[in-house]
Amino acid sequence: MTGTTDLADVTEDAVFAAFPAVLIDRDNVEHYRGLLARKLLINRCSACGYWVYPHRPLCPECWSWDVVPTEVSGEGSVFLCTLIHQERDPNAALSEPVPAAAVELVEQPGLRYLAPIVNCPLEAIRLDMPVRLTWVDRDGLAWPAFEPADPVESGR
Repeated sequence: MTGTTDLADVTEDAVFAAFPAVLIDRDNVEHYRGLLARKLLINRCSACGYWVYPHRPLCPECWSWDVVPTEVSGEGSVFLCTLIHQERDPNAALSEPVPAAAVELVEQPGLRYLAPIVNCPLEAIRLDMPVRLTWVDRDGLAWPAFEPADPVESGR
């Protein structure tokens, strides 16, 4: 899927068809619908404003059931990073390690989203590095990734 799609145009059947290996339930279906529309949606409590991730139907702060999927800004900083040396497909060769990061989003301290870091030399990735949301194509689907928010130089 390319470009941005309106959320209303993404049916539940399309979500289930696009992610057959993912356990999709009523708490996370909107997150995956958002991915198909190139929007990063995370549940947020309408009562107190707390961001709820991983997705749950109940706010852990105020115990409200009024939790709704809300688009995040996509801005954050690298909280933790590791290099993955294995390809998802065991028959495919991995050309180089993939940096996967827990990115702390600016919306709330402790709100972290796991995604690859792209468009950045491995040696330039550092903790607290400002990053922004981008999208990468994998198996015909757009997936969230993060790239440096500022220009980086190798070895910085």
